[in-house]
Amino acid sequence: MATSKLSGAWGEAIAAEYLRKKHYKLVAAGYHSRFGEIDLIVSNKKYLVFVEVKLRKNANFAEGRDYVGRYKQDRLRATAAMYLSQNPTQLQPRFDIIEIYAPEGTKTQSPEINHLEDAFQ
Repeated sequence: MATSKLSGAWGEAIAAEYLRKKHYKLVAAGYHSRFGEIDLIVSNKKYLVFVEVKLRKNANFAEGRDYVGRYKQDRLRATAAMYLSQNPTQLQPRFDIIEIYAPEGTKTQSPEINHLEDAFQ
């Protein structure tokens, strides 16, 4: 479990740095509600983005996005709604997925990053 949490934190840090380089501002990390957790909340001039980060060694079995099914999406939507009720904004909400593929785990020097914008259609 400790290794999983460490890997998750590493993946979220990689995703946050990637988004920062894309001119997003980190609003919150690890936002919890009774419905679940949103890994990252970031913003730019137009959007408040709720980001689900999926870290995998590779996509041989399935892509990271395949682990964000309808049930997970519903929980993320409910958590985002709770966040928005506590933090009103004029920005348009959006849900993104960031897939990170790191063949050597946290020792991977240059993980592959796929950013899926507006992932919940």
